[in-house]
Amino acid sequence: MRCALALVCACLPVFAAAQSRVTALLSDPAATGYARADRPREFAFPADHAQHPDYRNEWWYFTGNLTAADGRHFGFQLTFFRRALAPELPPRASAWATNQAWMAHFALTDTAGQRLYAAERFARGALGMAGTEVMPFRVRLDDWQVAGSDDRAAPFSLRLTAAHDPVAIALTLKAQKPIVLQGQQGWDRKGPVPGTASYYYSVTRFAANGRVHIGDEPFAVTGTAWLDREWSSSPLPRGVVGWDWFALQLADGSDLMFYRLRQADGSATAFSSGILVRPDGECIALAVADVRLEPRRRWRSPRSQRQYPVAWRLQIPSRALVLDLEPRLDDQELDLSVRYWEGAISANGQSGGRPVTGQGYLELVGY
Repeated sequence: MRCALALVCACLPVFAAAQSRVTALLSDPAATGYARADRPREFAFPADHAQHPDYRNEWWYFTGNLTAADGRHFGFQLTFFRRALAPELPPRASAWATNQAWMAHFALTDTAGQRLYAAERFARGALGMAGTEVMPFRVRLDDWQVAGSDDRAAPFSLRLTAAHDPVAIALTLKAQKPIVLQGQQGWDRKGPVPGTASYYYSVTRFAANGRVHIGDEPFAVTGTAWLDREWSSSPLPRGVVGWDWFALQLADGSDLMFYRLRQADGSATAFSSGILVRPDGECIALAVADVRLEPRRRWRSPRSQRQYPVAWRLQIPSRALVLDLEPRLDDQELDLSVRYWEGAISANGQSGGRPVTGQGYLELVGY
């Protein structure tokens, strides 16, 4: 799970009331009439890169770590959320009519500058203001967009552009690994009821290059990026109050994703899970019992007074993997219509008895 479901539920139906408690939003059961992720399905690309409007919620989630020639580090997040407001579009003559609402988040971590820049936008899924195209692939909200190539034979490549004064990104991403289907061949269950699930795939490693702008200063950058794609019509099970999501790209060529669905007592539900992608592309499913997570340090936001566990120890004993995870910047709390912590992290530890480093992104929701 990319763990963005509550953000869609929170922001799009009632923009002005998006600071409601995550627990209430997660338990919203009103999904009658929508398609449901209640069984495995066949995925078809490039069609499945585009939107699935029969489902209630959907997102395209890009994160990455970038480095300038002088070693200056940046983290970025560019995410698009679609929310169906009704199962069908009521008959209306207006060109403004739509049953789809869109939201996008853009964030840039400037580690050397010790600052996170974050912005959001909203739009109707009408009049070309937001939406997707299949071939060539594109997802956009206003001039924030991700656009693909029309060359079906080429490796999956994308161009990301977003700007919100004083920062901007213009990046080219080229896939270094094939698409990974999460869960049971892309059907990712979040609870015991079959419909409590999503369709979920990832591209765990892109090579990234392009430019970052801060004010009038441009930086040529290279790095790596990650894509998570998910769509669903179901809430998470009752009792889930939030989640912790980890996405890591290690220097040995391995990639790791794990999400912990968190209950009120802090424990993980049995449906918390993830995947380890080896350098050769082999995928190893991770169940909740396979991964040990220990918070090592908390940071208190001076704005919200919320405490987030920003530093962790992650262990997979069966793989002799031990990683200490540290944020590139403690203050990576997005103070938007929904407040949550999401930011760039570094990893240091051992894999199979050998030293290993890495980088990635961490999302903390429900604190």
